[in-house]
Amino acid sequence: MARSDRLFHLLQAMRVMPAPITAARLAEEMDVSLRSLYRDIDSLRAAGARIEGERGYGYRLIEDYALPPQSFDRTEIEAIALGLTEVQHMGDPALAKAAISVLAKVAATLPDDREQHLFHAISQVYRPDARYAPPPYMDTIRQACWQEEALTIRYADKGHGVTERTILPLAVVYTDRALTLLAWCRLREAFRMFRLERILALERAGSSFRPRRATLLRDYLAELRARENEDVVPRPRGSTSSP
Repeated sequence: MARSDRLFHLLQAMRVMPAPITAARLAEEMDVSLRSLYRDIDSLRAAGARIEGERGYGYRLIEDYALPPQSFDRTEIEAIALGLTEVQHMGDPALAKAAISVLAKVAATLPDDREQHLFHAISQVYRPDARYAPPPYMDTIRQACWQEEALTIRYADKGHGVTERTILPLAVVYTDRALTLLAWCRLREAFRMFRLERILALERAGSSFRPRRATLLRDYLAELRARENEDVVPRPRGSTSSP
């Protein structure tokens, strides 16, 4: 690992790990010797990071030169803490790890009093069990969405019929009941929703639909909004619904 990359990772480790952090713990995390760790701490300090502590006592990142200072009021801090904590309880390990990282980065840019508001927020999330079962294909789906790659799936519908389809993945929606993948289905030549727990197998199809994802997703969301508007249109008095 290049030294510049190592310094970046050390800074991130100090944002995330509970302080004070011993040099031995940091050296283990970075997979370097104590001597190298001490040199890296000195380099970060010389670059502008305010790091309290010394050898034998542990370290604490006080001011992070790599991140600009942020100004949030108490209610905004409450919203950040609540939202990121909810993400940690969704059941997606990658998102949970990312939420912890974001929380640490935000905390590193706040004054001390605002940092305490962030970590001791009034609004709390209590969820003894993860909101969703960890989907086995989430990482592949996420990468396929970002890279705009088609996927081939085996899918079980409500009646337990199984079909194989090639789809263009657009976004994952977190509903109250399930995780749902919004996609364009080449089999049906239409937009479709696929519940992740019904995907029996999944692999990359080896074809790209770049740069159509943003446009397709916008069109699908517009279609969903149009359906919602149709559902809430009031019926004339005396009319009856079709059987």
